[in-house]
Amino acid sequence: MSKKQIILGAQFPGVNNFTVWSDPAAGSQIEFSSFRHFAESVERGKFDFIFLAEGLRVREQKGRFHELDVVGRPNTLAILTALASITRHVGLIGTLTTTFNEPYPLARQLATLDILSGGRAGWNVVTSPGAFTGANFRRGDHLPFRERYERARDFLETARSVWRGGDFYASSPHFDIAGRTGWGPLPQGAPVIAQAGDSDDGRELAAGHADLIYSRHGTLEEGQTFHADVKQRLAKYGRSRDALKILPGANFVLGETLEDALEKQKAIRLQQVSPKNAIVFLEQVWNRDLTAYDPDGPLPDVDPDVAVEQLAQGRAARYDNRLETARAWREVAEREKLSIRELIIKVTARKQFVGTPAQVAEEIDRYVQADAADGFVFAPHLTPGGFDEFVEKVIPILQERKVFRQDYAASTLRGNLGLPEAWQPVAKAV
Repeated sequence: MSKKQIILGAQFPGVNNFTVWSDPAAGSQIEFSSFRHFAESVERGKFDFIFLAEGLRVREQKGRFHELDVVGRPNTLAILTALASITRHVGLIGTLTTTFNEPYPLARQLATLDILSGGRAGWNVVTSPGAFTGANFRRGDHLPFRERYERARDFLETARSVWRGGDFYASSPHFDIAGRTGWGPLPQGAPVIAQAGDSDDGRELAAGHADLIYSRHGTLEEGQTFHADVKQRLAKYGRSRDALKILPGANFVLGETLEDALEKQKAIRLQQVSPKNAIVFLEQVWNRDLTAYDPDGPLPDVDPDVAVEQLAQGRAARYDNRLETARAWREVAEREKLSIRELIIKVTARKQFVGTPAQVAEEIDRYVQADAADGFVFAPHLTPGGFDEFVEKVIPILQERKVFRQDYAASTLRGNLGLPEAWQPVAKAV
């Protein structure tokens, strides 16, 4: 029986909590030289795609920029278009919201990227909450949670109508448009659609519309449960199990020995979660000013404040039940005797593959062959050279194990991912 082939995506670090800005090896987050180095490195490693997140407004904490989590990020589509000109094979996936864009202009821009790149465009479909972000678009918090997903589905169906070429139209509670496109068939039929969402609505949106789904499950068992749940949803949309690829986000730390790698991991996490950053993270749950607390001391003995406006604005992490989250964190801290900083290091960790190159390659392969994932979207802690060692040392071992390509086999992102041709979703689940 042949082994599953591993899918690898590379996230360019940026607006996040795992980039180590202070490391001497860290470079610019916005200069094109960084994007060039990053793209050339991952294409040399035969990665499937580059993934670029987008921030629509600079994040704030207590009404101020938090300097350890701020970067100016140029427009995602502009960056990916520039990278299309210096790469030949690697896919180019960008995060773009359905909440504050309109279907025709965004579909047209993505179609242009697909044409210019020869069929390597991808779109990570997201919804955006909050009046904080919406203020940049003169909309405020104009859609409740469920309606944002309804708009996303209508948006995607409208975009697919545009990508088919010729006449298009859409009539729904969110859109009422009609027109005609001026291009022929796109190189890969339609850009690859990615989606991230652990909620039931998010999983259903992915099963009905997406080609890739990102997840955040860390253990093998959690990954297998998520993988099985999402895959079983595909049949009611008339889709095969191979039509949707599941790619958890992950990090890696390499060392000459396991002990060496574990020491590096500890040092990296201490850089990522500085004493100041630990308090900032805790404030996002407690919704209180906690600057008077010692990050190396115990958790606050007061409960989160749920009666006032959030202190943290524009962050990807959502805590829908702050009291429950605080209760769970207290249990962990008490059981494991953790300080504030130690707790935040624990609860904010992504899945990490830590060890020698051979150990990391073996563990990645184990997850994929056990159907805990179809691959991973890795994010390094350094920009722009964070993947250089991985490409040099881990990729050859995966190739030797015959679970990763020696070279790109197809000319399009869809082809390299082993996805079926671009399709039109059924109107309703069957």
